Amino acid sequence: MNTEWQVLFDEIARWKDAGRTVEFWWRDDDAARPGPALSRLIALAQRSATPLALAAIPMQAEKEIFDNAGPLVSILQHGTDHANRAAAGEKKTEFAASEPPAAAIVRLAAARRQLEMKAGKNFLPVLAPPWNRLPDRLASQLAAAGLRGLSQYGPRTRVEAAPGLRQVNTHVDIIAWRSGRAFVGADQALRAATKHLAAKRTAAADPGEATGWLTHHAVHDEAAWAFLERLFESTRDLPALAWRRAEELFHTS
Repeated sequence: MNTEWQVLFDEIARWKDAGRTVEFWWRDDDAARPGPALSRLIALAQRSATPLALAAIPMQAEKEIFDNAGPLVSILQHGTDHANRAAAGEKKTEFAASEPPAAAIVRLAAARRQLEMKAGKNFLPVLAPPWNRLPDRLASQLAAAGLRGLSQYGPRTRVEAAPGLRQVNTHVDIIAWRSGRAFVGADQALRAATKHLAAKRTAAADPGEATGWLTHHAVHDEAAWAFLERLFESTRDLPALAWRRAEELFHTS
């Protein structure tokens, strides 16, 4: 077995020895239109029996993608239109610092209603902002847009980003965005997962936050698909590991 796979399994064994359960969850971003990659993603979730939180772009999403989603797929809100509104010198973001929070909340509320109407019972009122960026001053007002959860990237610093707004982030991005948008490689992805698990086990990170795997189906190469197949297959039956549904994590069920 490859060394990094073994290191991950050794870490999972430490959790088992301590009588604890490793919690993983899976979020995929940028769902909008039907296509081979999205069909392959959903088929993978179904075949591996792995719950999938699909972050859909409300203003671009076509209803057909929800009709074919299946029972293992939950729908999160991926911003409103995924447009970059960043000012010069600002990192990419849909929610620029210059935009008044009230205006952003109006956009988010309208997009939430539209996405909920399209997605139906699979919709969760959870925001996964494009590029994982959201100003703190806006997070405190998301409840006004009908949103009850927030998902970004990196270990969370608190369970609730704002009162009544549960936060559960992702921690392992399998895409190398600065290196041609290819798969980061199994070693790098596995190291990131092991690092987060070890940090939680030693209380260096919130031990109650599930470790999140972040994917982007539209840019997966064959190496990325093969890695996910192996990840789900090799962890599915481990006694000390559970793949959680987003409904469980955000307490919306």
